[in-house]
Amino acid sequence: MQVEAQHGDLGLPLWIVRCPLGGRHLVGRHAMKTLALEAMHGYGIAQRIEQISQGVFCVNPGSLFPAFRRLEREGWIKPVWKPTENNRRAKYYALTARGRKQLQSVTEEWGRQIAAIGRILEAN
Repeated sequence: MQVEAQHGDLGLPLWIVRCPLGGRHLVGRHAMKTLALEAMHGYGIAQRIEQISQGVFCVNPGSLFPAFRRLEREGWIKPVWKPTENNRRAKYYALTARGRKQLQSVTEEWGRQIAAIGRILEAN
């Protein structure tokens, strides 16, 4: 199930996907963070997000492509056609310098929000 909403910090639609255990997450932000590590194709990004989150976040690779188109238009990622590990041709995505700057900004803001939520939950 996908629900579209507007998200201010990345200027992207939020693609909220349901995991088998009912979890929800934001695909665009997670994809950008994954691409900060290395250039990858859509299926690899989906697998990496699930692996890093230890199965908490499950991404249908098809749900990434609308976010990729928006990230490309913003100049935050750059696509390149390359052969995969099994010699098939795939579109790989890499984070641009502008994308790294945006990701840093979003990550700092996210950290401030997480800290604030922590303070609220710990308040007596």
